[in-house]
Amino acid sequence: MATPKQMWEQQQLQVQRVKNSGIISYNGSPVADDKEEEMSRSALALFRAKEEEIEKKKSEVKDKVQAQLGRVEEATKRLSEIQDELEALTDPMRKELAIIRKRIDVIHKELKPLGLSCQRKEKEYKEALEALNEKSREKSQLVSKLMELVGESERMRMKKLEELNKHFETLR
Repeated sequence: MATPKQMWEQQQLQVQRVKNSGIISYNGSPVADDKEEEMSRSALALFRAKEEEIEKKKSEVKDKVQAQLGRVEEATKRLSEIQDELEALTDPMRKELAIIRKRIDVIHKELKPLGLSCQRKEKEYKEALEALNEKSREKSQLVSKLMELVGESERMRMKKLEELNKHFETLR
């Protein structure tokens, strides 16, 4: 197959021949008429070949454009899917975070009165513990005092018993 430049040169030669043959045909030569007709057909065939080549190239370019558009549409579709996936990843996180934040707020509100109650009960516990410890100390002191008194009472009674026993023996 000839290059476009070669085809152009051939076409120019054919046009030149047709022009030259027209000059000869004015001479009235029958050979020139056949040559002229042959050249016209040749030029017409060359023109048709050129048109077919142009149509073929036009079709190739159109096919390339369509293929490129197809790739662009495919890329656009893939990008859209990626964007949808990104949004899908973001949304559940936001929803879950919002749910957790709300639960934290609710628990915080519940903690306040519980904390106050705990402080109040700790204070009551400390007061009760102090009272218990105070009473325990007092009891311990009283038990010590009781033991001391019981000990002293026993000594006094023993002393008295010994005295009575001595007195009894002196009476005998």
